[in-house]
Amino acid sequence: MNENLAERFNELPDLLSGHVLLSLSAILVGLAISLPLGVFAAPRKRFAAAVLNIAGVIQTIPGLALLALMVPLLGGTIGYAPAFMALMLYSILPILRNTVVGLQGVEPGVVEAARGLGLTQKQRLWQIELPLALPVIVAGVRTSIVWVVGAATLATPVGAPSLGNYIFAGLQTRNWLSVLFGCLFAAGLAVVLDQLIRLLEVAARGRRKMLAVQVGVLLSALVMASVLPRFIDFTPSAQPQSSQHIASVRAEEGPLDDEVVRLGAKAFTEQYILAELMEQVLLDAGAEVERLDNLGSTIAFDALRNNEIDAYIDYTGTIWATVMARNEPINRHAMFVEMAGNLREEYGILTLGRMGFENAYGFAMRADRAEALGIRSLADLAAHASDLEVGGDAEVFTRSEWINTRNGYGLGAISTRAMDATFMYDAVRDGQVDVISAYTTDGRIAAYDLVVLADPRGILPPYDAVILLSPEAAERPGLADALAGLVGSISDDDMREANRLADLERQTPQQAASWLYEQVTE
Repeated sequence: MNENLAERFNELPDLLSGHVLLSLSAILVGLAISLPLGVFAAPRKRFAAAVLNIAGVIQTIPGLALLALMVPLLGGTIGYAPAFMALMLYSILPILRNTVVGLQGVEPGVVEAARGLGLTQKQRLWQIELPLALPVIVAGVRTSIVWVVGAATLATPVGAPSLGNYIFAGLQTRNWLSVLFGCLFAAGLAVVLDQLIRLLEVAARGRRKMLAVQVGVLLSALVMASVLPRFIDFTPSAQPQSSQHIASVRAEEGPLDDEVVRLGAKAFTEQYILAELMEQVLLDAGAEVERLDNLGSTIAFDALRNNEIDAYIDYTGTIWATVMARNEPINRHAMFVEMAGNLREEYGILTLGRMGFENAYGFAMRADRAEALGIRSLADLAAHASDLEVGGDAEVFTRSEWINTRNGYGLGAISTRAMDATFMYDAVRDGQVDVISAYTTDGRIAAYDLVVLADPRGILPPYDAVILLSPEAAERPGLADALAGLVGSISDDDMREANRLADLERQTPQQAASWLYEQVTE
């Protein structure tokens, strides 16, 4: 526990500074757009209604969906840019709405009196209307800050470091301390900023300039304290920290000496372990390693083809269905050859090789439940489909694997329930669902006495783990040589055991990867 807590605190400066920079920059740009737009729209009621409706529509888009949409809209760019754009759009509505409402709420008699005194329209705006509307506008800024700080935790899957890294990684590795850490610090940051803006609101209502100055100083101090560790390393012997995560240990010499290698990983346990394993291999070769974890499947691939990461591990079935848009059954060896050729020809991506194990989709049930119903294969499910419920991760029910399985085995009557992969194994073990879309290298299959149902028609595609290198990285022979030793080095049993160590024995991905490293190098 102490080691776990220490590791969380070690990650805090970088993640907190990323969260603060992302949130406040989005709010400041949102304010710069919303305030002038609100001032212009307030006296023009039809225009005001139109822009508020547009901002309202943007606000109804779920935060994670808006973040994901920004990636293709920005040409596949990941990291700060898509997260900033999404959060900036999210910040607009509260400020815009309160600016319009505040200005429209100024008493007409006050405006007429100002006009009678000979004040110009600009003078009336700056000396009368804006000061009177200011408390309402500040209240909108306050709401915007709370929304944006909370939504910024969702920036992790698009590659922007934030306090959401704690939450996403903690959920996947069942590290509840990490989840709690992310929630507490994100909530704490939102509360602190909310209260500081509340004081600005009080200062605006009471025309207390000194209080406003004091709050401004406190806000500046908070931003500096959060952001400074991002640029200055106060630990004398430590390496500089990047916006992602730079490995803390390096080999002194090696074929990749002085080279920076950027590794990506998706958001589940096996990917964390494999990224740690690749990192250790690269450290042995003398490289400096940067990590970008918790990426979605399409975002990881886009990052690779755009050279934003140098390497990551994917699965043949995922590339076949998601990138190549193919869903017909094919022999696993033929799939690998065709996939590798397609990636090289279309994107310049080098498929270094298969790692030796396959982590396929499989449908699993509790062994006693399957025996009681006489179910041994997917074909046997059809007779009980109307009485059964299948659980799966958030994307499986939209993928061709499930659609082809459902149609091929006549499972149209079975009900589905989407959930995070962290919880679906416990759900089937505890009888909350009858079947799950399990990953075949997951250690919980054996530990929970689950049985993977046979696929007699061969509908489910192969999912060999493969090492992929970006177009630029493919031209660096030292990198390919360093990672080539992992090709064919990991068996299904070894990967399943490494996953079990992390998921059930509560070892960290680093510890599980160290065990796997010993198996690979012995």
